[in-house]
Amino acid sequence: MKLIIDITGKTFTVTKAAVEKREQSQNGREGRQKTDRTTDELLWTVQVMALDVTGGEVINVTLAGNAMPKVVVGAAVTPVELEAMPWATNGKNGVAYRAKSLNQQAAGKAA
Repeated sequence: MKLIIDITGKTFTVTKAAVEKREQSQNGREGRQKTDRTTDELLWTVQVMALDVTGGEVINVTLAGNAMPKVVVGAAVTPVELEAMPWATNGKNGVAYRAKSLNQQAAGKAA
């Protein structure tokens, strides 16, 4: 089951440029860039601020593609099919976010 987030009434702003999503080894060192299990495309992480009338939250959004996403810090974007994926590992838990893409908005236009 996919948990797609309703982004109606929310705006998203890039707060950190895209970086490679890297594997973490047991000794804490970063390994090679992760790939999508289904498509074998490279995985990237973009940090965005989600804002609505209740406040804001900074989230990391994972994107798949063989080229680095072309988004710039401060740009207003619209996530396409933003998915929440709850996780729990080794006594830790949280929510990971993934989107098909982040569409950059024209200047002066809100989500």
